[in-house]
Amino acid sequence: MKRQLDIVILSDLHLGTYSCHARELFLYLSSIDPKTLILNGDILDVWQFKKRYFPRQHMEIIQLIIKMALSGTKVYYITGNHDDVLRRFTDMSMGKISLRDKLVLQLKGERYWIFHGDVFDARQWVSPLLNFFGKRGYDLLLRYNRWNNQLRKRRGKEIKSISRSIKSSVGKAQFFIQKFEQKVIELATEQEYDYVICGHIHQPVIKEVNTEGHKLTYMNAGDWVENLTALEYRHDQWTLYRYDELDYHLDNPKLRVPHKPSFEPKDLLNELMESDTDTSLTSLEQKPAEE
Repeated sequence: MKRQLDIVILSDLHLGTYSCHARELFLYLSSIDPKTLILNGDILDVWQFKKRYFPRQHMEIIQLIIKMALSGTKVYYITGNHDDVLRRFTDMSMGKISLRDKLVLQLKGERYWIFHGDVFDARQWVSPLLNFFGKRGYDLLLRYNRWNNQLRKRRGKEIKSISRSIKSSVGKAQFFIQKFEQKVIELATEQEYDYVICGHIHQPVIKEVNTEGHKLTYMNAGDWVENLTALEYRHDQWTLYRYDELDYHLDNPKLRVPHKPSFEPKDLLNELMESDTDTSLTSLEQKPAEE
């Protein structure tokens, strides 16, 4: 039974790269039935197409999204920096699939501003060469991380995200994330939006901020490279979904009821035989009826 959702927002799938968790993403998409699916940038990684790496699992995700659109789901594809080649086709629609640079929605009387967020990434403009080598190192780190986690799973150990640990410990990375969020929040507040939703920095979050009396909710859908997250809207409430392998197991240990061994009559008899005879017999005797 698929989960019925009003809106699902995904970003930074990076289809066409070794770091994309295509299997997990396919399982997630197969488990939901959203009225609206918003793909918020870096869905296809056009930068990596020269590697000639686009496995069948990645193609199956594209086919599944098209199938969802044919079944009635409204799909918005918002372009990012890794699929910016598609920006020349902005505002094009094919049936239930629409290509956009950004999206402005009105939902329950509140205004939403949805875009990828790469326009605030100064590295794209300051030094393309530095950005390239930084990305190459990042890709290698992600590939090593996947290989390392496969070994950990075989040994029964918990999987870890090395790149996430590095980001949280390196001050420069944290500074960049904070500046990115601050800039997005400032602009959204100036334009009096109630919600602003981004991707790009691979940092899933839902948080409320209050600037000069204006309440704004900032959300980031995360990614399917490190965090495996999505934003879900149902019953007028936003939640941050995090992929859990156990949710897709037929035999889920989280739902398993502990088995209690049955208590046989012979076990009771053996206990009585081993215990003190007088005490046991007394405990089994019926009380005399009251006169």
